[in-house]
Amino acid sequence: MTIRYKSDTFDLTTTNVTTILTCPSDATIIVKSLQTSHQAGGTVVVDAFIQKSGGSDVEIAHDSLSAGFSNLVLSSLNMEASDILKMQAGTANEITGVVSYALIDRSQENG
Repeated sequence: MTIRYKSDTFDLTTTNVTTILTCPSDATIIVKSLQTSHQAGGTVVVDAFIQKSGGSDVEIAHDSLSAGFSNLVLSSLNMEASDILKMQAGTANEITGVVSYALIDRSQENG
């Protein structure tokens, strides 16, 4: 088992639900933070969803962001094999951010 600490950036360029992180089928992910940034004027509604393997989207966070930053994961979020983390913004081209996580790779395990 190998643990790699990683981060990926995202830019919500549409108002569609957008995949920002997919857990590999041979791994587990522990999301430490889901930081969002809104630097323009006005308020933008942001939603985060998780899709469990083969299931439907379940909303896990909702925030109305005025100019500034927000962390949508307050403690941690465990993602199992093939889970998908998604986000949606009420306004296109206003929200960017980074998801920081530990990737626990199980591909080298026996049995």
